[in-house]
Amino acid sequence: MATFLYKLGRFAFRRRNYVALVWVALLALAGVGAASASTPTSSSFSIPGTEAQKAFDLLEERFPGASADGATARVVFKAPDGEKMTDAGHKAEVGKIVDELSGGSGQVGSVTDPYTANAVSKDGSTAYVQVSYKVTSMELTDATRTALEETGAEARAQGLTVEVGGDALQATPETGTTEIIGVAVAAVVLVITFGSLVAAGLPLVTALIGVGVGVSTITALASVLDLGSTTSILAMMIGLAVGIDYALFIVSRYRAELAEGREHEEAAGRAAGTAGSAVVFAGLTVVIALVGLAVVNIPMLTKMGFAAAGTVVIAVLIALTLIPAALGFVGKRVHGRKDRKAMESKAAGGEEKPNMGTRWARFVLRRPVAVLVTAVLGLGAIAIPAASLELGLGDDGSQPPSTTQRKAYDLLSDGFGPGFNGPLMVVVDGKANDNAKAAATELSDTVKKLDGVAVVTPSTVNKAGDTATITVIPENRPSSVKTEDLVHSIRDTGGEIKADNGAQVLVTGATAMNIDFSQKMNDALLPYLALVVGLAFLLLMLVFRSVLVPLKAALGFLLSVVAALGAVVAVFQWGWLGGLLGVEQTGPVMSMMPIFMVGVVFGLAMDYEVFLVTRMREAYVHGERPGEAIVTGFRHGARVVSAAAVIMIAVFAGFIGSSESMIKMIGFGLAIAVFFDAFVVRMAIVPAVLALLGKKAWWLPRWLDRALPNVDVEGEALRHRLGDDAPQGPDGGPGAERELVRA
Repeated sequence: MATFLYKLGRFAFRRRNYVALVWVALLALAGVGAASASTPTSSSFSIPGTEAQKAFDLLEERFPGASADGATARVVFKAPDGEKMTDAGHKAEVGKIVDELSGGSGQVGSVTDPYTANAVSKDGSTAYVQVSYKVTSMELTDATRTALEETGAEARAQGLTVEVGGDALQATPETGTTEIIGVAVAAVVLVITFGSLVAAGLPLVTALIGVGVGVSTITALASVLDLGSTTSILAMMIGLAVGIDYALFIVSRYRAELAEGREHEEAAGRAAGTAGSAVVFAGLTVVIALVGLAVVNIPMLTKMGFAAAGTVVIAVLIALTLIPAALGFVGKRVHGRKDRKAMESKAAGGEEKPNMGTRWARFVLRRPVAVLVTAVLGLGAIAIPAASLELGLGDDGSQPPSTTQRKAYDLLSDGFGPGFNGPLMVVVDGKANDNAKAAATELSDTVKKLDGVAVVTPSTVNKAGDTATITVIPENRPSSVKTEDLVHSIRDTGGEIKADNGAQVLVTGATAMNIDFSQKMNDALLPYLALVVGLAFLLLMLVFRSVLVPLKAALGFLLSVVAALGAVVAVFQWGWLGGLLGVEQTGPVMSMMPIFMVGVVFGLAMDYEVFLVTRMREAYVHGERPGEAIVTGFRHGARVVSAAAVIMIAVFAGFIGSSESMIKMIGFGLAIAVFFDAFVVRMAIVPAVLALLGKKAWWLPRWLDRALPNVDVEGEALRHRLGDDAPQGPDGGPGAERELVRA
């Protein structure tokens, strides 16, 4: 592989005009496709194989239109103290609003009058108007949404409290300007790392081109592939981070090759052959982790994973082609003045001072046990809150208290009971024995006696008479354990009824979907971990020709991701530092957060493992002792890996400013996980473990060595082909470095 990538790098350097033209053309083509595509909507949400989804599909079949996916809204009214919503004046105000909403937009499907739809609380203090739209929330026009937001201005002037809830107010998630700040931080880090504006600009520009191609392609295909707006945001988040990192490693290796006296084209080829090989395998681990999300069997999550994996592939291709081409354009300007002076001093026989990476590696080699114990105990302490992890899906009750959606949610809870915001839809399928009505009546009588039931509505039978529905209002809030127990109790009761008369009972609704979704996430986590870690373990064995190094990499990842989950629980569930991060409302962690974090962080963690340890492996293969190889790897890779991690943290942290709680939580989780993995696991635990293992770290059974193909990531075959000798130390030979390591 190294030889192929060497040739590819030299070709891209020589034919830089054509390579740049191809990528600009791809960007323009993707941009035109995105501009001409229809506006992306919220992707359809389904959980195949769950009871809630089966019930939902049955409703679509037996009650056409009953479970339409159009947007909905509830306009909630509360009378002043001592008054009731049934007073004549208040009824008149509500009537005006009903008329305004009914005739205000062609997107409105229906508007219910609370006084004819039994939508007034028992004490008369609260009432609500139900609004159903013909289109999804993402397809609502600004005029329609504005009219809904401004509803009730006159009623408020008359003393009524008016708040609006429902998904009709949900707009396309906005991340604001904070991601721009993340890119700005990345630019500053690159300038500090390279000491050259030109070298710093290359990774940024090429990463933005890659993200532009990827996100524009996703936008162009959004309607065709049913991709939600969140998909492009997550793809941009990951694509931007890895795009900058991969380009950073190629440019850094190119500069190192120039420092060794190579010609520009030769340096570009060698950078692509060595660092490019690491980029390919690092990218493969990320792609495996993202594509592996398909094992969860939730279409929305699968599409998010594939879309993000696509942007990673584009980032790898750009690093291998566009970066060498861009290096051909910038010439000597890739080095800053300080670097050029250092190169001249080295060429004149001057001594090279040990950098921070070298000094840190020597420190770890002297105290490996202390470093290892401190790092493991520190991450273990941070991971403790993960034991209290609670999963759930957000609703209006998880919105910040200052929002009108949350206020409407609270008014409904106060007026109609805590469980009113989470009704359960019970579907009775009596088609087999033509007994839907009788089975529904029997079920209603039984469910009324269950603990935690507030109201059971009369059954509704479809025209064919083979299916009936019952609405059950719980006594407790939707996300409570008691409501979850009630769902299981109703399902157990349904099993008894099926045994008696053959009718099938299914429970659905937002609350039941939430319960089933969380359970599916829990059930899929271990198989997903086994698949992703197993495939990546085999991949890393190919890269490092070792058994213990991949094992160490996997265990270190597990430690960092559990610590990151502990931090997420502490902030978003317990509220620690919530005000600092803009978390106004604490609550359960989003159900897909753990498995999504595992997928993304595993891929990114393996990036640093590959980039840092391949340089150690390269030094070891070319004759250095294990301790020397660790120092060499840190001397060449620590600064670059640290810069890459800071950049990735900055990009992810930029999304913490998003108004969408899911994006905010994912941005924080990924940022803190990268921090733990890069600076604690890879920079401390990895060298400490390798120092303790010594030569055993690179042990591989002979039979396995013969069975595994040689992918030559360290470029040994390339060096033989080019007639190179073993790499030299900074003083012209490895001997002095050996003495320093022994010391």
